[in-house]
Amino acid sequence: MTQPAPSAQHNGPDKGALAGPSDAPPSKTGGGRPALGLRPDVRILSLLGVLAALILVGGITEPDSFLDTGNLQLILTQASVIGVVTVGMTFVIISGGIDLSVGAMVALASVWATTLATQEYGFAGIAFTAVVVGLAAGLVNGVLIAYGGMVPFIATLAMLASARGLALQITDGKTQIVTVDSVLNLGLPDSYLLGIPPLVIMFAAVTVIGWLVLNRTTFGRRTVAVGGNAEAARLAGIDVRRQRLYLYLLSGLCCGIAAFMLIVLAGSGQNTNGNLYELDAIAAAIIGGTLLSGGRGTIVGSVLGVLIFTTITNIFALNNLQSDVQQIAKGAIIVAAVLVQRRTLRGGET
Repeated sequence: MTQPAPSAQHNGPDKGALAGPSDAPPSKTGGGRPALGLRPDVRILSLLGVLAALILVGGITEPDSFLDTGNLQLILTQASVIGVVTVGMTFVIISGGIDLSVGAMVALASVWATTLATQEYGFAGIAFTAVVVGLAAGLVNGVLIAYGGMVPFIATLAMLASARGLALQITDGKTQIVTVDSVLNLGLPDSYLLGIPPLVIMFAAVTVIGWLVLNRTTFGRRTVAVGGNAEAARLAGIDVRRQRLYLYLLSGLCCGIAAFMLIVLAGSGQNTNGNLYELDAIAAAIIGGTLLSGGRGTIVGSVLGVLIFTTITNIFALNNLQSDVQQIAKGAIIVAAVLVQRRTLRGGET
């Protein structure tokens, strides 16, 4: 209930720990377990190890195709769109919330930004519209949850249905082709910087900014405090409702950015864009060590989770394995990650 409480909670995201919101830092008077301080490095190293193993498998099974520069660029590019969405989702989950509407918001922003009227304004019009639509949808979610008292699951589920329906109405079920050359050129090899696609650079920028915001700002500390114990955060002077509003605005912003990236990647806007992005983003965050109960999470872990899932999909595609096998593999990885989290939590309580 004292002011240092939220700061103590912030030790989690700074180090990527997996301990639950109620776990306190090791006591200076003895009682703390030194091993807890090593968990963040172990978590990240474990994820890096899994990613390295997948790269090894890909290199062995399809050495010519998987290790090709073009294929590696493709993996990073495909990871970039869902990765930006996952950064926003990570903030929401750390705060103890959930956002099931991210995929629908990406679809709505992408089709609204690719209408003929919007394309008349060129590159700036498309980018601006995508971001504004994402922010507007995030604002609706935030108001309903923070000030309307709605449960995040219900509010964002309603937004999922509404945004999908509006996207379908705008497109009338048709694909909207982008004709603005300056947008399409971003997806061409000629625009790569030192062999790095522009979308990957955008993803890296969002990741770095997200990490700095979570770990080096008051906003990040408040996010962790709200997720760890909302009532204690309120008593410590944090405006919990306003913080939640900002977090859903942030999620909407990330969806708007991802929608623009998807427009560049696909060269079109469709009402089916962003299908199941919410599940992929939540899964990647869980793999990275973010607790669904809130109070703990790490941007780096979430990004590694995205890269792991994208690499798995690529390997399966190169080996002509069916999509149902991919889903089974992803489900097994999610279950394994949750079990590891539970084991870590129990270890911290003993």
